[in-house]
Amino acid sequence: MKKILAFAGSNSSVSINQEMLDHIVNRIKGHEITQIKLTDFPLPIYSRDIEVDEGIPENVKKIQDLIDAHDSLVIAVNEHNGASSAFFKNTIDWLSRNKRNFLEGKQILLFSTSPGKRGAKSSLEYTRHIFIRFGGEVIENFSFPSFRDNFQDGRVINEVLDMGIEDVLTTFAHQIET
Repeated sequence: MKKILAFAGSNSSVSINQEMLDHIVNRIKGHEITQIKLTDFPLPIYSRDIEVDEGIPENVKKIQDLIDAHDSLVIAVNEHNGASSAFFKNTIDWLSRNKRNFLEGKQILLFSTSPGKRGAKSSLEYTRHIFIRFGGEVIENFSFPSFRDNFQDGRVINEVLDMGIEDVLTTFAHQIET
């Protein structure tokens, strides 16, 4: 049994990526899952001046401690105007300033969703590339399109997308066990 840390990159109280994360986490069986909300760890907007004058914020260290205490990560990547949200990017910036390879040794499942047909694919691709750069091993990633058309009442209603999610989760579970 592996220890998995799960969170969404969104700071919205009505985040569809958080809804999708809740669904995904409930489908992962046989592992110890800790789900957090990054909004519980407020951070100032990254600034070299803040880093020099005040040091690395304690909440960055708390997030890093949680990452370090887990074998794998499941992360929902949100998108604003074709890019990662400023909130999520800021968290990544602070984590990378605290520890350059802050994801070293971590196996990661990334996914994204949006109301649009691309399912936040641009943000997902950016995050996948940058997480590799910071030492993470992205095992699986998937983009879930047209959230409101394909997800209702806490479940996936599109059978093809549901089977795709199951395939991704099966591969992820197999990879983290090896």
